[in-house]
Amino acid sequence: MYKYYGIAIIAVILDQWTKWLIVKNMELGERISVWDPWFGILSHRNRGAAWGMLEGQMWLFSVVTVAVIIAIIYFNHTEAKGKPLFHASLMLLLGGAVGNFIDRLFRGEVVDFVDVYIPVINYHFPIFNIADAALTIAVVMLFITIILEEKKDKKKVK
Repeated sequence: MYKYYGIAIIAVILDQWTKWLIVKNMELGERISVWDPWFGILSHRNRGAAWGMLEGQMWLFSVVTVAVIIAIIYFNHTEAKGKPLFHASLMLLLGGAVGNFIDRLFRGEVVDFVDVYIPVINYHFPIFNIADAALTIAVVMLFITIILEEKKDKKKVK
């Protein structure tokens, strides 16, 4: 169970390293084209939650994040026993939560930089970072875990 904490540590290190690179090497609003027009690196800051919602509510984010971190650790030690995918998803969730929490705590804002545009449908996806990606992937993995566990439980009942 403890070996899975490495996933969270790697997610936090990768997240913080990439954000440091952005802050150190780019001006706010500067964009580097990687695969035009689809993908670029854009130095952006977010003082709110996902997609800038609830801007300026740092106290709320702090309280919620601490509660989420406690819940993740609790579930990792109780509900995830013997379930590797569940452990991995919880740790990816933990890494994402901690990565953005570090930004809010020390910068007062979250550094975002992944800029995705889909010209076929003229859609500019909200700018995000490694922690956000980890959170999203973790949620998908949790859904998969729940579906697999439900199937497993149904087989046991039969």
